[in-house]
Amino acid sequence: MAHGAQWTGQPRIKGSSESVQIALLTTSMVGLQFCWGTEMTYATPYLLSLGLSKSKLSLVWIAGPLSGLIMQPVVGMISDRSKSKYGRRRPFMVAGTVAVFVCLLVLGWTKELVGWFVEDRELRREFAIAVAVADIYVLDFVINIAQSTCRALVVDTLPVEKQQLGSAWCSRMTGIGHMLMYALGALDLHSLTGNFLGDTQFKKVCAIAAVAMVIAQGTSCWAVKERVYLGDSMSIGHRTGVMTILRQIYSTTMNVPERIQAICMVQFWSWIGWFPFLFYGSTWVGEIYLRHEDTPDPAGDALTEVGKAGSAAYLAFAIISFAASIIIPWLVQSPDQDDKPGYTPRPPQGLESAVAVVRKNRPTLLTAWMLACLVFAASMVFAPWVRTVRSATIIIGLCGVPFAVGGWAPGTFLGIEVNRMNTSIPMAQLRKASSRRPSNESLDASMLSSHSSHSSPQTLHLRHNSNASSIDTASTGELSGVYLGILNIYTTLPQFVGTGISWLVFSILEPGKSPELATEAHPDEHHSKEGVSGIAVCLFIGALSAVVAAWATRRLKLAG
Repeated sequence: MAHGAQWTGQPRIKGSSESVQIALLTTSMVGLQFCWGTEMTYATPYLLSLGLSKSKLSLVWIAGPLSGLIMQPVVGMISDRSKSKYGRRRPFMVAGTVAVFVCLLVLGWTKELVGWFVEDRELRREFAIAVAVADIYVLDFVINIAQSTCRALVVDTLPVEKQQLGSAWCSRMTGIGHMLMYALGALDLHSLTGNFLGDTQFKKVCAIAAVAMVIAQGTSCWAVKERVYLGDSMSIGHRTGVMTILRQIYSTTMNVPERIQAICMVQFWSWIGWFPFLFYGSTWVGEIYLRHEDTPDPAGDALTEVGKAGSAAYLAFAIISFAASIIIPWLVQSPDQDDKPGYTPRPPQGLESAVAVVRKNRPTLLTAWMLACLVFAASMVFAPWVRTVRSATIIIGLCGVPFAVGGWAPGTFLGIEVNRMNTSIPMAQLRKASSRRPSNESLDASMLSSHSSHSSPQTLHLRHNSNASSIDTASTGELSGVYLGILNIYTTLPQFVGTGISWLVFSILEPGKSPELATEAHPDEHHSKEGVSGIAVCLFIGALSAVVAAWATRRLKLAG
């Protein structure tokens, strides 16, 4: 599609400075984290409280990888070809956001919705489980519509020399979203708001997450104006069917360039470890709180207590992740600046002295990614032996650093590779062009660039040529949707593996219902509290997979 692509209009980002513009571009990531955070901290204990066993619960969370495997590459491909007058990405972001809003409200009020139609208590509980599970499946599918397109919007907008900065900002916004969500979950919302937004903690969290999603996605859609894609010489006048799109996805996946394949393999092994951490880690902390520590209110709402304990631990994780996403980019080499030995991005003034210490021997981004995998493995390997919330919070918090790097590195490498494929300029020439200070606000090439650090104000300027087959293609990212979808396939496939592992572990170690959360179930239906935690075993297995991911970074280095 990159060859002979035709466009109309010029892209714009509101804002008076580069930082404001990129912040507005990536604000959509905040809303996504409210949605995922709600699932990760409260949805698991909520389903357990309804009487679902952990082994069956593991099959529920196959919704995440299944939706990502199907929706992101398909939506990426369809949006790549979209000729909407509003742009390629924003219409999908809006549609996905509206659907997410509805699904979150349904999830929070599932019992009440079922209660309107079913009177029998046991039947009502079974229907509530069915509706909640179905809603989670739909929710995961529609979240992926918004997620795939808002990330593609960033890759589309930024040129090669700004891809690392864009990925770093995505990671920062992810961190902000995590901090806000986990701080929200750790608070006693009922004592703060009474019955406003619902009479339970879970309802309030769902309602606030729904509103946050609308505000965050709406902000990015408002701030960014996209060019309109008119088609290319091969597609003008022809309709593209679903089967054609699926065949192209399959063909592209089977013929991925070597470096992108290497990126995907690191992602594959690392996400076998991240899956249980993200979906079960909060519940693991809550179970430690209820099983091994003196609970101040044992007769209270166990769901709320588990959610608050897990949210507090993951708040520490989010704070460390956010700090790492700001600091680490200044301490590593940019992968697209390998031919500039003296190049280092200018850090914030308060960090200049700390950065100067490591500037001479700063690691490459690839090395940082490898070390991040090893830090995650070293933290999670101790999970089966943890017996206090404090210890659990410490190792959960330490994982904030590898999570920040892992959320930033693959997007950076992929963005650079996609833009390299989309440009007809040799990479050395592109770097030379990007290093020149522009003489006026209209750049000769269709690249989003910024004035040097001595210019004031420092703003982004977008000037795209209407013919993407010309030399001016460095920032168009025509194939970003499909390649981000392929990267997501390698993020979701390991989650199927993780689902299978967790189902096996839970079936062996904890085959019954949760004794802490399924309080309405008969005691004979509960699994034992003795022995090692099934979730802890899953975390341990994830640590072993992270070691393999660290080893897989060697292939990316060799491919370079």
